Amino acid sequence: MTKTIRIQDIAQHTGEEVTIQGWLYNRTDKGKLQFLQVRDGTGFVQCVVFKKEVSPEVFEAATSLTQESSVTITGSVREDARAPGLPGGYEIGVSELHVHQVARDYPIQPKEHGVEFLMDNRHLWIRSQQQWAVLRVRATVIRAIREWLDGNGFANMDTPILTPAACEGTTTLFETDYFGEPAFLAQSGQLYNEADIYSFGRVYCFGPTFRAEKSKTRRHLTEFWMVEPEAAFCDLDGLMEIEEQFVSHIVQTCLRERAQELALLERDTGHLEKVTPPFPRVSYDEALEMLIGIREKTDDEELKVQLAIEWGDDFGSPHETELTKQFEKPVFVYGYPTRAKAFYMEPWPGRPEVSKSVDLLAAEGYGEITGGSERISDPDLLLQRLAEWNLPREAFEWYIDLRQYGSVPHSGFGLGVERTVTWICGIDHLRETIPFPRMLKRVYP
Repeated sequence: MTKTIRIQDIAQHTGEEVTIQGWLYNRTDKGKLQFLQVRDGTGFVQCVVFKKEVSPEVFEAATSLTQESSVTITGSVREDARAPGLPGGYEIGVSELHVHQVARDYPIQPKEHGVEFLMDNRHLWIRSQQQWAVLRVRATVIRAIREWLDGNGFANMDTPILTPAACEGTTTLFETDYFGEPAFLAQSGQLYNEADIYSFGRVYCFGPTFRAEKSKTRRHLTEFWMVEPEAAFCDLDGLMEIEEQFVSHIVQTCLRERAQELALLERDTGHLEKVTPPFPRVSYDEALEMLIGIREKTDDEELKVQLAIEWGDDFGSPHETELTKQFEKPVFVYGYPTRAKAFYMEPWPGRPEVSKSVDLLAAEGYGEITGGSERISDPDLLLQRLAEWNLPREAFEWYIDLRQYGSVPHSGFGLGVERTVTWICGIDHLRETIPFPRMLKRVYP
């Protein structure tokens, strides 16, 4: 009885007869030779059907196969440096072939298709090599996230999806009816995590978050996955140390474990290889001066317009791109203006117009990967901020309580999975980094 294996493990079975189960990705007809590219979810391998070495029924079945037909194949594994696949360098000499179903008129062919067509057929598009590679990287990113946090004293706490109030601003809330009362899909689990730290010290939540942003940019989804670590007795400097170790672990894990997928995506990994602690740190004020200098020196009139900015404004994509060009690694920008950030951020000592906030910007124009801050720990200041932001006190009574009973300095950040995968894979749009993206006017399939 032959052993059923996964294609990713094929190198361990050279010279053995094995069975694989999967789908036909492509077929090349060479008369008496049929070259079948078969995928099984873990990799791709070339299976060679030689007319002289199989029964007439097997050879006829091989010639009838169409793209995405499902098959079980038995044969001998042999090394061949020319053999395509992932991993490459191996092929299977077929002896037996069982066809589960012949696929008819598969809509996605090996040719150029429009984005809307591919998005309408996302349930099928995820079978393509590039989409498969991106989503394999995503799975590794998620595992690396949990691996580092679980190994560094952070406890996973699940936070509510339905919430009574805003966290990041009232203009991007999805409202729903909750038994006659308004409730909202969570923008963040951070506020609840701030309660959890008083029981566990270091915590994180990890799940879907929702922002009703009417944005069509390549950096925005209305539903995305975010991990949010929070730590008691942690100031802004301590937070940046956590972030650079955390992000470096994620990137280095992907480089080590997904090298073949990144090669398939033709990702230049030079910048990623430099993602190791420490990361450079610049203040918002310093970054603003850098941008002013870049704007003054450039002859590009369009760039001059894009870089126009005044103190107090948040940085947009053009600003982040130009800043990251000045560094070989991701760069921390800290000390953003208070008015540009959320209500719960601790003010800078002696400068209430500045918050103890920080964004981590990735190289190559991929922009903000993490956003975080030291949180307000004084109850009176928190009440003042709620009033300034016109937020209802009654919805935050429990949050105010956290500052009444053993308040401590604490900090946290959020990392968006899709933005991180986009950066690591070197692709253009977040829509390819989640199996079924939700965007403005896109909720199907």
